[in-house]
Amino acid sequence: MENILDKTERVLRLRNYSPKTRKAYLLYIKEYLIFSKKANIKNKQKAIEEFLLDKHKRSQSPQTVNLALNAVKFFYSEVLKNPQKIDLKFAKRNKKLPVVLSRMEIEKVINATDNAKYRLMISLGYACGLRVSEVVSLKVADLDIDELVVHLKNAKGKKDRISVLPKKLQNDLRNIIAGKKVEDYLFVSNRGGELTTTSLQKMFRKSLAKSGINKPATFHSLRHSFATHLLENGTDVRYVQELLGHANIRTTQIYTQVTNPSLKNIKSPL
Repeated sequence: MENILDKTERVLRLRNYSPKTRKAYLLYIKEYLIFSKKANIKNKQKAIEEFLLDKHKRSQSPQTVNLALNAVKFFYSEVLKNPQKIDLKFAKRNKKLPVVLSRMEIEKVINATDNAKYRLMISLGYACGLRVSEVVSLKVADLDIDELVVHLKNAKGKKDRISVLPKKLQNDLRNIIAGKKVEDYLFVSNRGGELTTTSLQKMFRKSLAKSGINKPATFHSLRHSFATHLLENGTDVRYVQELLGHANIRTTQIYTQVTNPSLKNIKSPL
């Protein structure tokens, strides 16, 4: 098994998959190999079906089931070069609306963050609609402070995009880049290395709790709030799509359900 997993990792690296995706694929492929061997199912299609059904029985999310299916498909087609098609459809995903914080709640979370570095990171997450991984990966060269633009390099899906910077943060950004080289990370740990996404997520949860907001929000909720508030301000959904880096407009359109002005204008009959 170790040999086949090593071969799989080499193929994933050659295809330039992200470290996060490589880790997930290797985990699910290893799980599948152990499961199919233990179940002693010779038919490939049947083995995959039982593997995914087992995940359903253990109440794993549709997103997890779909990621596992993608991993197994990659294993057969790209590593084993098996031409036989895997005739399985993806699990139906839950249609949950994103958790969105109001402008006042965003302000409360930012003000509840005592550490200036993390306060700026949380502010940028909301102000630019960034993922947590994008915030910690920012480099000095990515910022055009005078033009109020941030360049996201090699973001999710290996795509570059630009987003807006708020004028309100110009001075804070100039202060943090002072004395740094263009290739330096914008935010560094106390030891001088790149900050982890875990540390930023942990700080966000701490600030959220301190602010007294009772919503199941995560750092990603800042990105949801960015999109929702832009739409509320009248920004065209296609511009919001570009700022978020969504490949499909339907992904962006979920926010139009959160901020539907026609529904909000309806008064309850009570």
